[in-house]
Amino acid sequence: MSRTTLDRVLTAGPVLQAGRDGDYRALDWAGGEPHRVRRELVGPAWEPPRRGVQVVACLAHVTDLQLADVCSPARFEFFHRFEADPRMRALVPMHRPQEALTAHAVDALVRTLNGLAGGPRTGQPLQVVVTTGDAIDNAQWNELELYLAVLRGGVVSPGAGLTAYDGVQASGWPHDLFWRPDDDGGVHHERFGFPARPGLLEAAFAAFAAEGLRLPWLGCHGNHEALIQGVGVPTPALTAVLGSGRKPVDVDPTLPLDDALRLFTHSSEVFTTATSRPVTSVADRRFIDRRSFVAAHLADGGAPTGHGFTQDNLREGTAYYAWDGVPGVRVVCLDTTRVTGGTAGSVDAEQARWLEDRLREVSSSAPGPDGGRVATGNADRLVVLLSHHGASTLTRSDALGRRPVAGDDALGAPELLALLHRYPNVVLWLNGHTHVSEVRPWAHPDEPGRGLWEVTTCAVVDWPGQARLVELLDNGDGTLSTVCTMIDHDSPARPPSAGDPAAREPAALAALHRELAANVPWAGLGSALAGTPADRNVELVLRAPF
Repeated sequence: MSRTTLDRVLTAGPVLQAGRDGDYRALDWAGGEPHRVRRELVGPAWEPPRRGVQVVACLAHVTDLQLADVCSPARFEFFHRFEADPRMRALVPMHRPQEALTAHAVDALVRTLNGLAGGPRTGQPLQVVVTTGDAIDNAQWNELELYLAVLRGGVVSPGAGLTAYDGVQASGWPHDLFWRPDDDGGVHHERFGFPARPGLLEAAFAAFAAEGLRLPWLGCHGNHEALIQGVGVPTPALTAVLGSGRKPVDVDPTLPLDDALRLFTHSSEVFTTATSRPVTSVADRRFIDRRSFVAAHLADGGAPTGHGFTQDNLREGTAYYAWDGVPGVRVVCLDTTRVTGGTAGSVDAEQARWLEDRLREVSSSAPGPDGGRVATGNADRLVVLLSHHGASTLTRSDALGRRPVAGDDALGAPELLALLHRYPNVVLWLNGHTHVSEVRPWAHPDEPGRGLWEVTTCAVVDWPGQARLVELLDNGDGTLSTVCTMIDHDSPARPPSAGDPAAREPAALAALHRELAANVPWAGLGSALAGTPADRNVELVLRAPF
């Protein structure tokens, strides 16, 4: 790895800019963006101190890898034929041109994180990598095995159990909906200029040596870990389809698409009754539940043990935990996924009570019965909250938009924020899910200057495929700063040409993953996924809680 490139990633936080080449755009490195100071919680007069700043913590935030069994019989890529149908808007897209290369992009990001010498503001070494869900795509065991294998390191087979590609990008697959790199076919070539890359699918599925993450890392449960394509409840009938060795390729024309979202959420197998074709079976293709997701993390040999999850989680069937591995900081990870279906999240009442208990344990005072605050006898610690869903996607409504019945006391965003504001040591909330980089202040409703910052980081699977470095600082003047820096994985901006033998190397495949993602018409360059400059390299200031 080039030390010059690595230093540039660290000190500049580079972004990639496009140079148009026909309809398909190549990428080049550009100078990094400066850090913008955001003062919404302290007022415009605040200036960064020149001395007395102390490092509290340094971590990396990675989210929405969505490592997929891209040939799974239980994926519904053929829904793309309905991309212009408003009745199917909630169910498309279900395929990405770059998705067969995602394991290489994740490995490249892991190598970059391993090579970081320290945070750009402080030089503090990374203490932990936190993930916030959707590490896999379709709630399958073989996907979870792939994810853990890439982070563990060693020889990895990116086909999630297959050694040869057998999916919708193969030559001769029905429908002209997908980029077919081997034969210049498909709508992506004709309409968007995607190039021919003969041999790419073979290279994508070839075993490679993953470096493995050499840092402690924490896990998180997202909707794609629990639900079909992040939406539908796995049913016995769909389980049979998953293991059948036949992949559906079309929709029964008699199905009532006006009811498509409800059908897919609770009875997705109804979309598998039309035309299908034989595909290669995989022994470990089976759906997982929350308990098996936790068990896999507990069985993994990395640090910390269980990657945050505990034996209590396994016994109780939960996936939320508190981790105290950084001095002076408690990391609290929530499970916001609704296993009853739908992409939105919520916090159930039992988990909310657990959360308040964990916050009280690291607070010297807590809300009392008369509305004032009472001493707890506990030592104060800062709290960093992790969850898959953020404020924009936490709601008490169900998958179809229906409000809860009377007595349902699950928390949506307003209720969760009200709870968090009761404990001013909650200073940072990291999440994913939307695939958009976004930063939002949540001011305390009654105490000016106090509040917390919500930081949502873009997805690894989609453009721009970045992670976020997070440095937490005590400014010594009664304020805290969270300094966020976007990190691109250290692979070439432009992959080698298709005929170059180097094009089959893991770094080249990671580079191509990013270039393809940049050219996805609905989610690449020009989309909102990268956020604005005020959502990327930023310094977020708030009053210190104690």
